[in-house]
Amino acid sequence: MEGIQPRADASNRPNPSVNNPIHPVAVIDVGTSSIRMAIAELHADGQYRTLETLSQSVSLGKDTFSRGRIARSTIEDAVRVLRSYRKLLREYGIERSDQIRVVATSAVREADNRLAFLDRVYSATGLDVQALDEAEVNRITYLGVQPLLKSRPELAAARAVIMEIGGGSTEILVVHRGDVLYSHTFRLGSLRLRKMLDSHNETRSQERQIMRTQIGLTIEEIIRNVPAAEGPTDQGLELIALGGDVRYAASQATAPSTPQEIEEVPLAHLEKLANNTLDRSVDELVRSDHLSVPDAESLGPSLLGYVLLAQRLQLNHVLVCDANLRDGLLQDMAARDAWMDDYHEQVIRSAVSFGRKLEFDEDHALHVANLTRHLFEQLEKEHELPPRYGLILYLAALLHEIGFFIGTRGYHKHTYYLIINSELFGMSKHDLQLVATVARYHRRSSPKPTHEMYMRQSRENRIAISQMAAMLRVAIALGRSRSRRVRELQCSNERNRIVITVPHVEELAMEQLALKQSGSLFEEIFGKPPMLRTESLPQA
Repeated sequence: MEGIQPRADASNRPNPSVNNPIHPVAVIDVGTSSIRMAIAELHADGQYRTLETLSQSVSLGKDTFSRGRIARSTIEDAVRVLRSYRKLLREYGIERSDQIRVVATSAVREADNRLAFLDRVYSATGLDVQALDEAEVNRITYLGVQPLLKSRPELAAARAVIMEIGGGSTEILVVHRGDVLYSHTFRLGSLRLRKMLDSHNETRSQERQIMRTQIGLTIEEIIRNVPAAEGPTDQGLELIALGGDVRYAASQATAPSTPQEIEEVPLAHLEKLANNTLDRSVDELVRSDHLSVPDAESLGPSLLGYVLLAQRLQLNHVLVCDANLRDGLLQDMAARDAWMDDYHEQVIRSAVSFGRKLEFDEDHALHVANLTRHLFEQLEKEHELPPRYGLILYLAALLHEIGFFIGTRGYHKHTYYLIINSELFGMSKHDLQLVATVARYHRRSSPKPTHEMYMRQSRENRIAISQMAAMLRVAIALGRSRSRRVRELQCSNERNRIVITVPHVEELAMEQLALKQSGSLFEEIFGKPPMLRTESLPQA
C-alpha cells in the first residue's frame, strides 16, 4: 500500500557537520511483502522529522509461509533493493552503523535459511539486519503509537485495543491510561492465511468461512484480555488499527485532500470493502484497483480481521492510525534515554500482572525486588554489570516465588518453567531466559556445569547470572521476616567483607541467620562474605 515516494530536494537534506545538532538517520523494515525505508533527521531535543520514505515489493513471506525458506531469487531481489537504498543513504551522508537500523519481522525470523539470508545481505550491502522477535516488535509498536496517545487525552483515557494485522502475524496491545495491560503476537497474518488456503481447493465461500473461523479463535483470546468498563468515569473502548491494508481502506473512505494522523472509519464501510475484496480474485484486484500482487493477496483477509474484532467489541467505527514500525524505530533512536524509565515501568507492570494471575505474594515480591534494586546500585563497583541487568534482576526477584502456583516441592524449578514460557511486554526470549535462570537459582544449589540452561549461556551471561542470583539470595534473606521492615541499606567494602548496613532496625537476628544459610553463593562469586550491621535511630 506504500509506493515509492518522491525524493526530498537536496535543500531539504541535513548538513551533517560536527557542530550541527541535527543528525541524519535511517530505518529499514524488511517486511513480509515489502522492504520499506524512512530517512529522518534527529534533533537534540529528542524529536525527529521524516525526510523521505520509500517502499519496494519483495515477497519474502510468500516463500517462507508456503515453503518454509526464502528462495535464492527472492534473496537477490532483497539484496538489489537494499543496495539501492544504501546508495541513497550515501547521498544523505548516512553511512555509519549507528545511523542505520535495519530490522526484519516474521518472514525472515521464521525462515529455515534465516542465517543465510542475513549473511548474504551483510556481505552484499554491509547492512546488519536484526531479526526482531515478537516482544521487540510489540515494544517498538508501543513506541510508535505513544506520541498519538499522549496527544489525544480521550484516547489515553480510553481502553485502547491497538491491532496490526501484518502478512505473517497479528500484533495486539491493550493500553489504558498509558499502561500496557496486555501484549501478544499471534501467528495469524493475512499472507500466511492466504497461503494456507492456497493448499486447498475450496470455493470462495468456503475460504471465507475458514478465514472467519481462524480469525475468530484469535479474537476470542484478545477479548479475554480487554479490561471491563470501570463505571461512570470509564472513557469507553476504542480499536486503533495499524497497517498498510487498513490505511488503504481509510483512503477509500475519506477525501484524499484531507489526510489525518488518525481517521475514524465507519465499520459499515470497512465491512463493505472487506466483502467486496473477498468476492474478487487476486487478478481482478490487481487489474481493477491497481494493487500490487502482494497487496491484493493480503487486503481481504486483513480487513476481515479488523471487521470481526470491531464487531466483537460492539463498535461502530475503527480508528485508523498512520503510525508504523518505522515510526517506532525512529522514536527509539530519537529519544531512547527519555522513554527508558517509562519502558521499565511498563515491563514491571506486565510482570506484576503475570504474577497476580499466578496468585503470588505481591507485597513480599515487590519488597524483595526493591531490595535487589538497592543492592544492584550499591554494589555497582563489585559486579560491573550494564544497567539493563538491573531490570533483569528486578524481574527475577519479583517473580521468584511464582512456582508455588504449581507446587511447593521444587518450586524454584516451577518458577523457571513459568517464566520461560511467559510473554512479558518488551522482554525478548533471550531476556526471559536470563530472568528465569536467575529466579531458578534463588535457592538450593548454585549454578553447575550439569545444568543445561545455564551452560547454554555465553561466559559473560553465566557470570552475570551468578552475580544476580547471589544478590537475589541476599535480598531474600533481608526480607525473610516478611514484615518489610528492612527498607533501606548501604553497602561498604570493609576488611575483605561486604558490610550491608540497615538503618532504623534494632535487631536482625532472623535476617542474620537467613544470610548465613544462603550467603555462600555471594562469597563464592564476589570473593567476599556479606555481613549485616544495624544502625539504630539516634536517641531523642
